[in-house]
Amino acid sequence: MVATTATAQEPADRKAYFGETHVHTSWSFDAYIFGNHVTGPADAYKYAKGEPIKHPLGYDIQITTPLDWMGVTDHSEYAGVVRLSNDPESPISKLAIAKELQVHDAADIQRIYLWLGTSMIEEKPIAALVQPEVSDTVWQANNKAADEANEPGKFTAFCSYEWTSTPDYRNMHRNVFFKDCAKVPARPFSSLESQTPSDLWAWMDEQRKAGIDLLAISHNANVSGGLMFPTEVDFQGRPIDKAWAEARDRNERLTEIKQIKGASETHPLLSPNDEFANYEILNFLLGNPEDAFITIGGSFVRQALKDGIAMQQAKGYNPFKTGIVGGSDSHNTGVPYRQENFYGGHARLDGTMKERMAGHNFTGLDVRLENPAGLTGLWADENTRASLFEAMQRKETFATSGPRMQLRFFGGWNFDGGMLRNDDWVKLAYSSAVPMGADLPAPPAVTRSGESVPRFVVWALKDPSAANLDRIQIVKGWSKDGQSFEKVYDVVWSGDREPDVFGKVPAIQSTVDLVSATYDDTTGKTELIGYWSDPDFDPSLDAFYYARALAIPTPRWTTIQARELGVPPPEMVPATVQERAWSSPIWYTPTADERAKAVAGRTVDDLEKQGAVALNDDELKSLVTGKYLWLKNAVTGGLMKTRWTSDGLLLIMNVDPRIPQPSEFGDLPSHSYLGNPNSAYSIADGKLVTNFGNRDYTYKVYKPSGHGDDKGGVGLIFARSNEFGYANYEVVEPPVFLGTEVTGATVPE
Repeated sequence: MVATTATAQEPADRKAYFGETHVHTSWSFDAYIFGNHVTGPADAYKYAKGEPIKHPLGYDIQITTPLDWMGVTDHSEYAGVVRLSNDPESPISKLAIAKELQVHDAADIQRIYLWLGTSMIEEKPIAALVQPEVSDTVWQANNKAADEANEPGKFTAFCSYEWTSTPDYRNMHRNVFFKDCAKVPARPFSSLESQTPSDLWAWMDEQRKAGIDLLAISHNANVSGGLMFPTEVDFQGRPIDKAWAEARDRNERLTEIKQIKGASETHPLLSPNDEFANYEILNFLLGNPEDAFITIGGSFVRQALKDGIAMQQAKGYNPFKTGIVGGSDSHNTGVPYRQENFYGGHARLDGTMKERMAGHNFTGLDVRLENPAGLTGLWADENTRASLFEAMQRKETFATSGPRMQLRFFGGWNFDGGMLRNDDWVKLAYSSAVPMGADLPAPPAVTRSGESVPRFVVWALKDPSAANLDRIQIVKGWSKDGQSFEKVYDVVWSGDREPDVFGKVPAIQSTVDLVSATYDDTTGKTELIGYWSDPDFDPSLDAFYYARALAIPTPRWTTIQARELGVPPPEMVPATVQERAWSSPIWYTPTADERAKAVAGRTVDDLEKQGAVALNDDELKSLVTGKYLWLKNAVTGGLMKTRWTSDGLLLIMNVDPRIPQPSEFGDLPSHSYLGNPNSAYSIADGKLVTNFGNRDYTYKVYKPSGHGDDKGGVGLIFARSNEFGYANYEVVEPPVFLGTEVTGATVPE
């Protein structure tokens, strides 16, 4: 249960406080290696408060608008040791091993980075560098800097750090925040002790028992190689079960959706019907391993939210009920949040305009793919450690792509659009609905409208020093029988644009002049507010909703700096960008009575109890090789014509774009139109093995009891591996009148 602040203010009086959850100083070993040699945590707080500090290359940097709060999150692994080894005044520099850590040239950067980084990846700590007289001293100095910067009611400085787990070069990092700097452990738990998140959570549970309140924030899921949001087992083979889900929810309340190294909301292949999904996508793994690729599944927040509600329905628990924040991951001590003020995030490696625009590539990262930092907004009673921490705990949080736009989102059953005409609509919303990060309660027996349909209010206010607003959308995800789906609804927008027949609002007119790298605010609005009720609500299905606000197009930093250098904008990144904000979700979970009203789906357990037998490899080859099979999705009623070529290609055709497509298939309608291969397939261990986004997805095929061989494949049941034990695809006869089948299809909303 989340505690309340002593002030006991009305929730409607909460304000949006903007801050930083993720920044590194010279005390982080990699930041020092990159060239950040001077500024430490105290300088980070000065920068956050609006004071100029020195960039690692010596020029002044200053924030556009001061922050309300910050947590410095230097890596707990080898914290401070590289800087101290290079400081002749430090006792650490007198140790023999310090000579191995002294940085003289670029070769030293690469050598030390790989030496320390590899020891972390392999969980082989360098004993001389993890002695308490080193690590404990650095931790105490970090907390002292936070206490000296903390000004209750004016600016909050948190005690915090980063746990830097990187198994097989895949990002599993978490930022750990403490509620009270007077109650912190003697030393932080580091990935040198364990790289497994559940071990971090177990340590956090022990701290809580000792009276130390803390929470973790996962970050950069987009470069986790699919490890951030597992659904079956973690990277060490531990099951994702109810205990795992509860431990994650108890300890890891938030996840970072945007930072300098890309956005983690979603991917165009995961969200092919979302025209704004292709936003700051980064194809990159830390350290640039030559034999590994990014993995789409398990690496993006929206899909994790969908997997979570699918698991809630199928298994009774949701491991991914996470709130949303933004951060920077800057290694410069200071952070660039604006396109017009972007100076990189990795010291000497991207610290000059020419270096950035030349496409400097370090550890596999082309710096033109970097982008300004994300920012976190907290709806809190006051600017104090306790109040801000409680906002994080209850997930009343939102993220922006950098500008300080404000975003509010409420959901409930008993309010309507008329409330927005009242000056005290926020108070009415808190009294009759729930804010972002919360659960919708069960619908009342009688609602004001007579309909038990969830209703939402969205509100956004532009940053006074940034671009106008284009629109606010609500992103919905829902699940049925192991499959999950999504839809993006335009709720309120600027101008007199009209939605098309599919409900999509046309793109706003861009005012960007690419030659001068400028724009104007002749389009868009300074404030948007809207009311929306879910037209497709099914009370028997798990669902989540979150708000996304978008600004009008503005020049991307690469376009701005190309103009300053007098060169054309680079073509490998977009010339413009639409800044945005994301709310934490609101979740709907059906009651047991509502679940019971739904027709039960068919599961693998059901089939096996009824005597169904899985086909073996030879039977699978006979069934599919060189064949066409028509599959009917039992959830949606949709039909797919599948072709399994003799040379190992799978084509999926005749897909109706009007019918929602299950998650992690990609853009099936487009594949269908073009006749392109959806994926290769192979047969192994009694399964048809396919691939999507560098992850295998398998099908087991079952022959129901009593199924005769004279039926050929008709009546066989396919069970897909990512649908949580459900068997949703039946082989059917080729339809004679396809339109009849489509008309009879059911849409699971």
